[in-house]
Amino acid sequence: MSGVIQGRQTAAYDGELVVFLIGMRVNSVRKVREWVPVARAMGPMLRELSNDEDSGLLGFRTLPTWRGVTLIQYWESVEKLQAFANDSGRTHRPAWVDFFRTSYQGGAVGIWHETYVVPAGNTETIYGNMPLLGLGRARGVEPVGKRGDTAAERLRQSD
Repeated sequence: MSGVIQGRQTAAYDGELVVFLIGMRVNSVRKVREWVPVARAMGPMLRELSNDEDSGLLGFRTLPTWRGVTLIQYWESVEKLQAFANDSGRTHRPAWVDFFRTSYQGGAVGIWHETYVVPAGNTETIYGNMPLLGLGRARGVEPVGKRGDTAAERLRQSD
């Protein structure tokens, strides 16, 4: 039970939140030269963001599948997410350009993302006898009672 936090906890975060899902899917396993560079591109981006306290990335979780990977990312704001994505001096923009130049044609690998902007006070989390996970891992946890004993109470806090 290493790392398990006993009892009911909730994420210690109530500001605006951007949930960004991003992933890649290998469509043709045999075309290794086309999909391996795409698979390798995310690591340097995550290291860069994690080492920059002002990047806006609050935390992330990686979910591998047999054909690809999905990342759940938590961001402070959509502005910081877009600033990172569009800055040619950071790791994302060159990787994006390289993807379209070398891997997009032929469809051996696909990429996708979804962005959800959640206004402050509109998140609700619960972790019962769990290790740190999700938003709780990204921003820490606190006892449920501190923000309300029920999901409805925790969501009403912004009223």
